[in-house]
Amino acid sequence: MKTHSIVKTIAYSMAVLSLSAAHPEVKIGFTAPLSGPVAAVGQDQYDGFMLGIEALGKKLGGEEVTVVREDDQLKPELGNQIARKLIDRDKVDAIVGLGFSNVLMASLPRIVESGTVAIATNAGPSPLAGAGCLANVFSMAWQNDGTAEAMGKFAQDSGYKRVYLMAPNYQAGKDYVAGFKRYFKGQVADEVYTQVNQPDYSAEIAQLQAAGPDAVFVFYPGGMGVNFVKQFSQAGLMKKLPLLSAFTVDGTTLPSLRDAAVGTISGAMWDVALKTPGNTEFIASFNKKYGRVPSHYAAVGYDTAKLLDIAVRKVKGNTSDKVAFAAAVKSAGAELKSIRGPFRFNSNNMPVQNYYAFQTVKEGSAVTVKQLSTPLPDHQDSYVAQCKAK
Repeated sequence: MKTHSIVKTIAYSMAVLSLSAAHPEVKIGFTAPLSGPVAAVGQDQYDGFMLGIEALGKKLGGEEVTVVREDDQLKPELGNQIARKLIDRDKVDAIVGLGFSNVLMASLPRIVESGTVAIATNAGPSPLAGAGCLANVFSMAWQNDGTAEAMGKFAQDSGYKRVYLMAPNYQAGKDYVAGFKRYFKGQVADEVYTQVNQPDYSAEIAQLQAAGPDAVFVFYPGGMGVNFVKQFSQAGLMKKLPLLSAFTVDGTTLPSLRDAAVGTISGAMWDVALKTPGNTEFIASFNKKYGRVPSHYAAVGYDTAKLLDIAVRKVKGNTSDKVAFAAAVKSAGAELKSIRGPFRFNSNNMPVQNYYAFQTVKEGSAVTVKQLSTPLPDHQDSYVAQCKAK
């Protein structure tokens, strides 16, 4: 009897160990700029992601989850170091966030080498959308050109003849300008690239005013956007020149801009004005937990948590098979009920989604946004045909 009892005990212990091995804790690395002029951009992504996990009972796919958070400080070399640390030391199952496009591109070597699932929540650089696409790297946010393409289409539909273009001098800035020009068929009055995190735009604003355009299009995320829009408004141009933008006036910058931003028109795949299923509940939950209105960065983070929940459930918690897990993430996109509206991953792992035009307006004493149109519904990027990844 004793021998039989011992055998049963050993068998039970082995079964428990086997179950534990089959369903280990899911570990996610999250990296974004969490300090400096664009810290709000990273913080909103993180807060949205964590709110999504909380809404899922603090689990992903029914499995316990740990999130390791890192600050890339908008430094490409640091982003590379963080990616290596998350993969080699922390042994994460997936990396979420991945900063701005320049940081994402610098982080790729170890991600590619390891096959680790990587989900960008604020970048979709053109090289990754085209010939450089990767089976294990996704953008949950946008292909960089998308919002700018929507503003180019909006400018074209509005009948503007000459538009002045401005952006920071890095990959995303060039992508956004290229995207705008792809859909705007009028004349480009000038195309100006400024330093990343430049605080003073007075010289450039004087230059654009002298050019006499019909409208201005800019891409200045985070603190750059706050500085540019305030200086544009202070120069008395807000009532003289239509200001179109991408990721310049949004949930992270509007609290600082308020009246200075009234009248601006922004392209985005999400905003608080959207009447999509679950959006009202998300906005209320975010506001209650963090005491502020969410931005599209937060919306992407929230959607990413729900996407990973579906993917982890698809592989029954076995995230160690990286190829299978990447395939699960890809197919999960088609099942996701996104708060932005229609969503799916294209063959290059970039989103196919609606791009909207929103205007900042004043209603009584409140500064808010209203939806003007959907310039590009169910839109796919222009690089997908170049992607050969399966």
